Amino acid sequence: MAAISVQKGAAPDFSSFANVIDGRLVAGVTTSFGLNPATEKPNPTVPIATLDDVNFAVEAAQRASKSWAKTTLAERAAAVNAFAAAITENRDQLAGLLTQEQGKPLAEACGEVDAGGFWLTETAKLGLQDEVIEDSSDRRVTVRYTPLGVAVGIIPWNFPVQQTCGKVGPAVMTGNSIILKPSPFTPYCALKLGELAQQFFPPGVIQVLNGGDNLGPWLTTHKGVNKISFTGSTAMGRRIMQAVAGSFKRVTLEMGGNDAAIICEDVDVGSVVKKVAGLAFTNAGQVCMAIKRIFVHADIYEPFREAFVNYMRSLKVGGGADPGVHVGPIQNMIQYKKELKPKGFFVNPMLVERPPDDARIVVEEPFGPIVPILTWEKEEEVIKRANNTNMGLGASVWTKDIRGRRIAEQVEAGTVWINTHLEPSPTIPFGGFKDSAVGVEYGTAGMRAFCNLQAIVENKSAEEM
Repeated sequence: MAAISVQKGAAPDFSSFANVIDGRLVAGVTTSFGLNPATEKPNPTVPIATLDDVNFAVEAAQRASKSWAKTTLAERAAAVNAFAAAITENRDQLAGLLTQEQGKPLAEACGEVDAGGFWLTETAKLGLQDEVIEDSSDRRVTVRYTPLGVAVGIIPWNFPVQQTCGKVGPAVMTGNSIILKPSPFTPYCALKLGELAQQFFPPGVIQVLNGGDNLGPWLTTHKGVNKISFTGSTAMGRRIMQAVAGSFKRVTLEMGGNDAAIICEDVDVGSVVKKVAGLAFTNAGQVCMAIKRIFVHADIYEPFREAFVNYMRSLKVGGGADPGVHVGPIQNMIQYKKELKPKGFFVNPMLVERPPDDARIVVEEPFGPIVPILTWEKEEEVIKRANNTNMGLGASVWTKDIRGRRIAEQVEAGTVWINTHLEPSPTIPFGGFKDSAVGVEYGTAGMRAFCNLQAIVENKSAEEM
């Protein structure tokens, strides 16, 4: 295992990539590479982790978790905040690398890097404190949150920077170590973030492994791993749940969505169309909680459709590094073939008018810049149709009326926005109904998912003593 220790204070080298194991940069015996989805040209080589690499990383994580668990909240927050500041310092290089590997427009890539730093700093403010839930003459009951030990964070290819930071923050702030597994389609930013983290955390607290098809199973079934935090498809989430069933590992799964946007007849069509279309096509529609189904009240359907089509046609499609681009390429060939079929995996934004409710474009999750628009007339009818899915990640209601809250409370989704959509927050619990999630991420609820809950019951009775 050829390895180089990360030198404190050294700037990351964005031209070469290595796995990060126990504070060292580890080259691979074998390598792979991703493709730039805008050009289909190969990106730099990255190492493929071996089973030995996994075992070394888990052992290092176990050692590190014992000492890291003894640090104070203030010490953890200081490290997390310093890491966030370093991400900001390297924003331009990380954003350029993100566009190169993922395809999103550079402005969106900059926004994602900023979001990653923000996620860390906000999470650093959420440290879990002991809670006294009873203090009577007879007894005192305290609830404590103790770290699980070694966590594995499985990162999707659509938001590799934000998702990396979104898993690192809660894990390390609760005293755990974490091993990150990025998608093999987008390993580059995660590897660089792992390298950068070595400047601020002890060896073994944050590690990153890129690998092939075996890496996920090796990590999820490893006896030394205590927690899996996964973001990705529902099909893969189901496989992870089955894989860990015998080991009783803690699991958080954030999976697919088929988010409905319910547009009421009282909205300002011009302004709402721009927001809804923008939210449907951001990151070329490759967002689990993007708007996937648009239910427009029949009274405003025609002007809404016309305005939507006009706005959609104004969106420039192209390589993410090109100026003025709104919609970049589909990230990989596998996903591209699931949508529609020039050099680069480009799909023009598309609106499907009034398909039947049982059409695949309505029932299944379209993970690209394609969205169906449907009509409705009665409130109870649209709620039933919006809920007619096995997914329940997010949804939104658009209205000037107070009925927005009434409708929102009847929609079966983990997050329902009113007059906005796609606004996750590091302080708000994020989960889903049905097949969209197991457990929650973010906020104090998400942090508790990285912990064991311990109750300390103190008997105050002198007689009993």
